[in-house]
Amino acid sequence: MVNIDETTQSVLSKIDSEGFKQEGAYNLRYNGTALCHGDSENIKIVKKTDKNGIDVHILATAQNEYVHIPVVVTTSGMTDEVYNDFFVEPGAKVTIVAGCGIHNSGCNDSRHDGIHAFHVGAGATVTYEEKHYGEGEGTGARILNPVTQIFLEENAVFNLDTAQIGGVDSTKRKSSVVMGPHSRIKVTERLMTHDNQVAESDMDIVLKGEGSSAQIVSRSVAKGNSTQVFHPCAIGEAPCHAHIQCDSIIMDGAKVRSIPEIDARHVDSAIIHEAAIGRINNDQLIKLNTFGLSNDEAEAVIIENFLI
Repeated sequence: MVNIDETTQSVLSKIDSEGFKQEGAYNLRYNGTALCHGDSENIKIVKKTDKNGIDVHILATAQNEYVHIPVVVTTSGMTDEVYNDFFVEPGAKVTIVAGCGIHNSGCNDSRHDGIHAFHVGAGATVTYEEKHYGEGEGTGARILNPVTQIFLEENAVFNLDTAQIGGVDSTKRKSSVVMGPHSRIKVTERLMTHDNQVAESDMDIVLKGEGSSAQIVSRSVAKGNSTQVFHPCAIGEAPCHAHIQCDSIIMDGAKVRSIPEIDARHVDSAIIHEAAIGRINNDQLIKLNTFGLSNDEAEAVIIENFLI
């Protein structure tokens, strides 16, 4: 078992909701290298030989198992790029807990680009949890640019839960999904920005297979002078169902652009989108004030419940 320093342990507690342990299937990437990793009976992790990253092989016999693959960057000025591929056999059921935390105490920018591809076999179920977090007293930026590619075979199910929980100065997220017959995906995206932070999210979901369905829910809070841009797109190429919902709370001098797009290429594709951007409701503030909360405390309660 590898000893993990206090700073890294603190960051891990923010990005791994299940609690990172050196047990079962896991891989901790630390400042550009694999600090420690392990396999389980049904999940094997293999280091790539042609570029930075790992191949994660999840066998059909994996049922309700977990694999943890966090990334921690604590070196100021580092740019870390990693390619991770996940191969999920038909019928497997697995939860993948990812996430990246940057602790930057220097004056140079620290950046992590994680390119993840998921190949999900027929009838398999995958839950993918990803949290992004930044901290540190340095003036250097904390930058995260994730790329997520998902390929779903027939009857596969994918639950994608992403959250940016604070301290990230810039993020550009690109996600793409290709769906086979009767496959399903649910995307939940939660984001909060403040100060001069910038966040962009582009997502393309191609419903190729008959009976495929997609649900995308994005909720965000923009504070200070931060900027957010969301562009989810559902493309129906077969009889399918999709629903896109983008809700944002805007505060202070922030800017939010929400551009949900639907593209029907089959007469039996049913796709719906909706978007809402607005300030915190004054009636909610007043009601919480009557319970003895200050305006700041009331705002915090409203935001916390909005992002759940």
